[in-house]
Amino acid sequence: MKIGSKLYMALVFLLLYSPIVVLIVFSFNSSNSMAVFEGFSLKWYKELFNNDAAISALLNSLILAFSSAIISTILGTVAAVGIHKMRSKYVKSVVMNVTNIPMMNPDIVTGISMMLLFALCGTLIGFGILGFWTLLIAHITFNIPYVILSVMPKLKQMDPRLPEAAMDLGCTPLQAFFKVEFHEILPGIFSGLLMAFTLSLDDFVISYFCAGNTFQTLPIFIYSQTKKRVTPDMNALCAIIFITILVLLLVRNFATDRQLGKNSRRKARN
Repeated sequence: MKIGSKLYMALVFLLLYSPIVVLIVFSFNSSNSMAVFEGFSLKWYKELFNNDAAISALLNSLILAFSSAIISTILGTVAAVGIHKMRSKYVKSVVMNVTNIPMMNPDIVTGISMMLLFALCGTLIGFGILGFWTLLIAHITFNIPYVILSVMPKLKQMDPRLPEAAMDLGCTPLQAFFKVEFHEILPGIFSGLLMAFTLSLDDFVISYFCAGNTFQTLPIFIYSQTKKRVTPDMNALCAIIFITILVLLLVRNFATDRQLGKNSRRKARN
């Protein structure tokens, strides 16, 4: 049974990561072939940094991802704390169900509905240009539920007596949050931030409907390349993005493990 489960997991990982491995390997191909590896070269990485359109789209995506991740993390953390402190279980259940809807809703439905909303707002108030700001609002909207779901488990794991003890010692509720609660839920906040950044950087469907013609993200740029032929420098770009996300995940896991170790040692001393 153990051998079968290990083989199953190996097959799953093979199907998940073999395309990425192939992409990374062919990003070092000396020719422009996508099927035959003719030799090791950094040619396509040099071509990538000479591709002004690709670099511009990458910078647009990074600016959008950082902005939406930070704003949605702040709003999502505040929302999670508010939901956690609700006394009515019925109201809390309703709010959590409403929070889950954007994650279960198909991206194409969200994208079209957001586009229609922006078009309506443009008709009513004269703001009819789709671009960075409409895209930022759309990304914040679909990122907030993921941040809430990342922070909520940490709030449930936290000892509720900690903020009460801080307030008994003279802290205001706001001071108690930043001096006690914030440090306890920090791993969840960081996890939500990283997830929001990754989802924003990766999003295509919603961005396609809300970006307009004045702002182009990296996924939209790569999609426009498929109408001709995807050049191998896109392999190099995707390889850089994958390695960056992998490093961020390793840092996040290391920070989480370190925080858990500190908490366990603190509890052992107490």
